[in-house]
Amino acid sequence: MSKFFASIFGLFLSPLGLVVLAALDSSMVFFLPAAVEAAVVILTARYRELVWLFPILAAAGSMAGAWFTFRIGAKIGEESLQFWLSESRLKSMRTKIRKKGALALGAAGALPPPFPLSPFVLACGALHVRRTQFFLSFGIARFLRFGVVAIAAFLYGNWILRVMESRTFQIGVTVFIIVAIVGTALTLYQVKRSAGPHPGH
Repeated sequence: MSKFFASIFGLFLSPLGLVVLAALDSSMVFFLPAAVEAAVVILTARYRELVWLFPILAAAGSMAGAWFTFRIGAKIGEESLQFWLSESRLKSMRTKIRKKGALALGAAGALPPPFPLSPFVLACGALHVRRTQFFLSFGIARFLRFGVVAIAAFLYGNWILRVMESRTFQIGVTVFIIVAIVGTALTLYQVKRSAGPHPGH
């Protein structure tokens, strides 16, 4: 069973697969925590001569997914954010978004998990943050983030490849994909719920 799930993740271990994975990761539809970082690490370890390429592809895919999420936020509006964020987190995000400029907000793309990136991008869209400035900053931040990951993988590539061959790694991939499937199902439920008719409308 673990080999089956590992083979599913392996579909994304190509340049095109990395772009698709990064786009899914930044969208509100799929739940894929740290998947892009894992793919960048593995690809860099396998193809060290392309260490410069993988951060670019990951950042491009991430921007595409974030653009989709941003547009959803702009469409559903501020009132629907309650379906995605707790009251305390929503209040905190509203304060940050209204106090900071679009460039500063986009720089949040460099923050690692558990920062809720997709809900944050959704909130930026719902609160009408300037798109051009936001995505300029967001793209640079994502490139720098994935660049650091790729450099680390380049330096420790041989060790990473040995870990990938272990049974523990295969089991970990299996668990990760199961969690991603469950998380995606819950996210799709939220999409349906937030897109439905609201009381008083």
